[in-house]
Amino acid sequence: MEENTKIVLPAIAVRGLVPLPNNEFKIEVGRPNSILALDASEKMYGGNIILLVQKDANVVNATPEDVELVGALAKVTLKLKLPNNNYRVKFKVTNRIKVTEYTSADPYFVVAYEKLFSVLANDEKETALIKNISSEIAQAGQTLFSSPDEIARLIQNGTNADVLSDVIAYQLKLSGNLSKYRYLEETVVSQRLDMILQDIERERQIVEIENKINKDVKKSIDDSQKEYYLREKMRAIQNELGDKARQEEDVEKLRKALEEAHLPKAIYDKAMNELQKYASTSNQMAESGVIRSYLDWIIELPWYKASEDNNDLKDVAEKLDKNHYGLTKVKDRIIEYLAVKKMTGKNPSTILCFAGPPGVGKTSLARSISEALGRKFVKQSLGGVRDESEIRGHRRTYIGALPGRILKGMKDAGTVNPVFLLDEIDKMTADYRGDPAAAMLEVLDPEQNKYFSDNYLEEPYDLSQVMFITTANDLSDIPGPLRDRMEIIELSSYTEIEKFNIGFKHLLPREIEAHGLKPEQLTITDDAMYAIIRGYTREAGVRELDRMIATICRKTVKGILIDNITSVTVTPENVTDYLGKIRFFNNQNRNENQVGVVTGLAYTSFGGDTLDIEVTTYPGKGGLILTGKLGDVMKESATAAFSYVKAHQVEFKIPEGFLEKNDVHIHVPEGAVPKDGPSAGVTLTTALVSALSNRPVDCHLGMTGEITLRGAVLPIGGLREKSIAAARSGLTKIFIPKENERDIEDIPEEVQKVLEIKPVSHVSEIINEIFPA
Repeated sequence: MEENTKIVLPAIAVRGLVPLPNNEFKIEVGRPNSILALDASEKMYGGNIILLVQKDANVVNATPEDVELVGALAKVTLKLKLPNNNYRVKFKVTNRIKVTEYTSADPYFVVAYEKLFSVLANDEKETALIKNISSEIAQAGQTLFSSPDEIARLIQNGTNADVLSDVIAYQLKLSGNLSKYRYLEETVVSQRLDMILQDIERERQIVEIENKINKDVKKSIDDSQKEYYLREKMRAIQNELGDKARQEEDVEKLRKALEEAHLPKAIYDKAMNELQKYASTSNQMAESGVIRSYLDWIIELPWYKASEDNNDLKDVAEKLDKNHYGLTKVKDRIIEYLAVKKMTGKNPSTILCFAGPPGVGKTSLARSISEALGRKFVKQSLGGVRDESEIRGHRRTYIGALPGRILKGMKDAGTVNPVFLLDEIDKMTADYRGDPAAAMLEVLDPEQNKYFSDNYLEEPYDLSQVMFITTANDLSDIPGPLRDRMEIIELSSYTEIEKFNIGFKHLLPREIEAHGLKPEQLTITDDAMYAIIRGYTREAGVRELDRMIATICRKTVKGILIDNITSVTVTPENVTDYLGKIRFFNNQNRNENQVGVVTGLAYTSFGGDTLDIEVTTYPGKGGLILTGKLGDVMKESATAAFSYVKAHQVEFKIPEGFLEKNDVHIHVPEGAVPKDGPSAGVTLTTALVSALSNRPVDCHLGMTGEITLRGAVLPIGGLREKSIAAARSGLTKIFIPKENERDIEDIPEEVQKVLEIKPVSHVSEIINEIFPA
């Protein structure tokens, strides 16, 4: 092993630096092949390693052709892991080497090498060179070397010329493109010392030139210091003589604009003070532009100008109905808002937050509200905002300071009462620059936003007449204090019938017009629209449906222009010709009663769906096995259901001793799909009773609800979507928690007609009905 270490070693290609013998060499190692070489060196070669010099530092994946032949033999003395998973490594460089062969280049370099020995003459020339170098170090050591004291100590201790030349060369600061690789290449010590002396002289001359320039500049300033202010003032006057009239005219225009803006008194007084500064400041100075920008903002911001609201409530309702199908609760809330405003003559102090999954029309609904009200519409997307100054603006002490997004939106609106949409308010984050959500507290508080303070404006701005609307996908990501300031209006996912109507009334006409078609050139049948919704989309909103309709329109245009067809009719039979094979299949009823299999109802971000839960038993010791990629909540539900069934096994007609002699396996199919949520308790309990008592369950039954250890059924969410999924899958009856009885009115009438909905307060009610005595 000792002999192999001398002949073959792993190697690292070093970028931008050159290792020289007799020095400690520190670098950061991060490339995967370099880290592997480092590990191999420590594990198999006692920390010995070859350091090679990379020709071009910009090459990331170096090959043998990218590195120099001469390198250095080193030993790892310290290795620290950094937070970015790179390593900070310190080497002790011992010898020059020349690579004779690359025995391996993948996954890391392994090289055979021979050592290069320094040629040391110990003659008068070397002594003279060292003496000259010592003299130069004494004169300009602090400027030209990293650690001149260490070099001086080595010289005083009589260190030999070989070691001294390497240490001096390593610490020498070189400017320009000169590389220290030539020091590594040179084995003759006297030549190295001569090169050092030449480089020192060159660098000293560069430093002298720089110092001379600095002294000349300083001398010029010192000589003219007495006359500095007078001359500068005279120069400023001369520079401004040609622009004087134009600046005076500009000041008068600003003065007139400020007077016509009808500003609040505090703002007017501050603006006039700033105008006075602007008039006395040279337009050559940076401060002049800052003041001018500030005055422009004050003039362009709306202070009193307001748009007139459409107070015809029937007209507003008609416009909302025209632009959006369904969303009855949201539309009623907007009409209520207007009714209160019309009755009181004041802007209701309410901040609305539309919460719901992507694609359900939150943003477009806010735009429709502004159109129906006749107000200006402003949108600011808050997704990814992490700087508080994005909301409150920067102070004018900073270069390039600007107001925040709120005042920018008000400037764009040009009125004091726009509909201001703050989109994706749940996507804001915080970092060292502040918490923008905290800054939003003042904006969205009706009691505070009358005196909203922007750092740039430095004076209160009235936001009380603005109708703020926010949108969010996940309310849990909104801080509690901010959420408390808003009235949450939830937009749930669309039903198939709603998607059907939206597709025909809004999406299809819009896409036909966007693709230059005429209505008679493209027809989609009712059944085809349902086939598209069920087979090609699985979403809460209608964005994917819009894309599918756009795809059909594009293929129609292509057929008309290339195949000379006159019109296209899309039916369920030919829809695959336009959209390809069916992408999604909804869970359908099994149409077969089975032991230990019960249909549950699930709610996902794409809407509702049905979910079979299977239970089987086999000889064992009473254990419980759960499979199907279940989340923690669902695992706890299964454990609670199992405990409840074990506690009531007699009344459930489970044979005595059966549980002690058998293991129970609960499985939810589609194991690759994560499943979680507090609504599977009753389904799990029913499936356990069915499997343990060997009694089948009606396949047309579905159920949802969580249970306690006492069998009480707890309320759930998403009843509307779950009921729609149950009807779509062919179920005829579902059991729901008693406390969700109030939510039945939200279920579409067409679903209630085909689905019997039975509220229960205890799981025994379900068991007794399914398995009568």
